[in-house]
Amino acid sequence: MTVHAPEQDRRFFGHPLGLMTLFGTELWERFSYYGMRAILLYYLTDTIANGGLGFDENTGLAVTSIYGASVYLLSVVGGWLADRMIGARRATLYGGIVIALGHVLLAVPGGPAFSFAGIVGVAIGTGLLKPNVSSMVGELYTRGDDRRDAGFSIFYMGINIGSLAAPFLVGIAREVGGYHAGFLVAAVGMALALTAFVLGRRQLAGAGEDVENPITPEDHPALVRGGLAILALIALMGLISLAVTSTQAGGLSFGADGVVNMISYLAFAAPVLYFTVMLRSPKVTRPERSRVVAYIPLFVAAMLFWMIFEQAASSLSAFAKSRTELEAFGTTISPEFFQSVNPASIIILAPVFAYAWVRFGERGPSTAVKFGTGLALAASSFLFLSFMTAQAGEDLVPAWVLVVTYVIQTLGELFLSPVGLAATTLLAPRAFRSQAMALWFLAPSAGQAITAQIVSATEDLSNNFAAYFGWIGGITLLIAGAFFLLAPWITRKIREGEEVEEAVEPGAGEPSI
Repeated sequence: MTVHAPEQDRRFFGHPLGLMTLFGTELWERFSYYGMRAILLYYLTDTIANGGLGFDENTGLAVTSIYGASVYLLSVVGGWLADRMIGARRATLYGGIVIALGHVLLAVPGGPAFSFAGIVGVAIGTGLLKPNVSSMVGELYTRGDDRRDAGFSIFYMGINIGSLAAPFLVGIAREVGGYHAGFLVAAVGMALALTAFVLGRRQLAGAGEDVENPITPEDHPALVRGGLAILALIALMGLISLAVTSTQAGGLSFGADGVVNMISYLAFAAPVLYFTVMLRSPKVTRPERSRVVAYIPLFVAAMLFWMIFEQAASSLSAFAKSRTELEAFGTTISPEFFQSVNPASIIILAPVFAYAWVRFGERGPSTAVKFGTGLALAASSFLFLSFMTAQAGEDLVPAWVLVVTYVIQTLGELFLSPVGLAATTLLAPRAFRSQAMALWFLAPSAGQAITAQIVSATEDLSNNFAAYFGWIGGITLLIAGAFFLLAPWITRKIREGEEVEEAVEPGAGEPSI
């Protein structure tokens, strides 16, 4: 990677001034993303008279989940475009413009056509921006710069500030002026993100300008073959979706259900193809192939974790609105507000976890145990919510129950998420190391696709929350138990990967985000 910043640049709290640009950009971009996500389900399922689109609950839940899956699928494409064609800086700028246009379309009361064009725009733009703005943070520092980890901590603080504020402000705007007013607030947030990026781009000192791995004439045949294969895969998934949807409808049909099915199948197929290519590639050695096999359980654990965690925008949003007691201290809580619990918990708990891992050092839990613990906590959050919902019977569940559910999930996130990409990088074959982030992004994509399929098949979810959360939590907890049995073997493979890294490239370890 090209180094762009001198170590003496300490103009932003001891860090390169470019960090201020990226901090502001991502704070406001995440504000717009999480603000829009906080009200998306309600907008899809509310009545037309109330300003919504009038979808049934199952369709709204499925569309919300598949939107999240699409963002991560498109992030793989966005990372590739930046790496091979346009560079991270242009990808971030173009993505921001597309996101802003998407939010504007959502803010305009133009009916379903405008709304879905806006949703697609936000998904495409986020796919371009998401993987590339964080990669530029890494380019602000030289190898071995001891400020690097602290710089990423500041950057992530911006993400959490934006995520914390968005549900409150967008929720208030939605209550006062309706859904389109809420989307307008999200659009303003994205406009501020673009402003921060454009005005501060000179402070980036060249970060993100280079195309790291540009396409050469020798690459053209492989690109053509790859493009045709992707088009064939999309066509195949579309045909399968058409067949499944038509069978369910009793006649030729596609519609929203067909789109949900097609994107779900793509999200399932992508990691399967990735692993198949890696395991069959002649560039992969036998020890590397063994480590890829060891990574598969980690990927499955991450996929299931994100399946539960990302339901904040779908089933947990529905639960907040229909089954949660929203009256407190003489006022009514907006259901969107609960989505601020996770970033608030991250801000409070992340320093505690960081201190604990440093204090424990090598005596701390292994990566595999952290994965298993994160998955078990996610499962436990759903089991807890299922139990409390069953105990309430026909009554509304107290608001603190949903708060505790989110806090438990946050604990799981702090166990699993920080080590996920590092484990992916260590266990991926050297020939595929640069694609580690793409592989990692496929886990939340596939996880949300699973959610889309589950909610599509669940009848009358609002009256069956206890069973829904209980079944998902119970099955996931059993899988977490099986994962703990595999943990020693996975740990051994990770250590072998670390030994190979040290032997091949001593001293070149570099944190990746």
